[in-house]
Amino acid sequence: MTEKTIAAIPSYPMPNSTRPNRVNWTIQPQRAALLIHDMQYYFLKKYNMDQAPIPELIKNTQALYQACKQAGIPVFYTAQPKDQDPKDRALLNDFWGSGVTAPHFQAEQPIIDALRPAADDILLTKWRYSAFVRSDFQAQLAQRGRDQLIITGIYAHIGCLTTALDAFMRDIQPFFILDATADFSATEHQMAIDHVSQRCGVSLDTATALVQIQE
Repeated sequence: MTEKTIAAIPSYPMPNSTRPNRVNWTIQPQRAALLIHDMQYYFLKKYNMDQAPIPELIKNTQALYQACKQAGIPVFYTAQPKDQDPKDRALLNDFWGSGVTAPHFQAEQPIIDALRPAADDILLTKWRYSAFVRSDFQAQLAQRGRDQLIITGIYAHIGCLTTALDAFMRDIQPFFILDATADFSATEHQMAIDHVSQRCGVSLDTATALVQIQE
């Protein structure tokens, strides 16, 4: 029996719109933190990295990263570790197999070079879909006086959406950057964008986010 894993992901155009947001929150640099979610080679290599939506995903995330650094906004990364006991992965094994822990995938565990964390960025070990599960993420945000979370990365309808929902339930305002996330398909990507805009946060594009960060 072939082990379960993430299948190759076809190219699709990056979404560029969302339904009107239910709330009028805006990014306030003194309250915000940036999350770069799971941008590891293991996940990105499921795409053709030279085709949409990946070049735009990387370019927009880089722009947000630079703006956040200039504005004094802390930057957090998530990454799954390459050493995970099957008991630690638990139900993830049933859906996705052993993932990055498989010997032939361990070399793909690092975050991509184009978004390599700086020494003063914070790397969170990722254990479940939500970045908050089994981590001190919420405490680290609170220590820095941050109650807004700018979300970028992959996959939009899995970890990015779950983290946005979890942030909302912890009274942290999520800002879902629709063109600095990517997904299995355009349909699933758009679903995640619209779900955030209607149920737990604000969906917005990179250009709008940059204006708010730089104000």
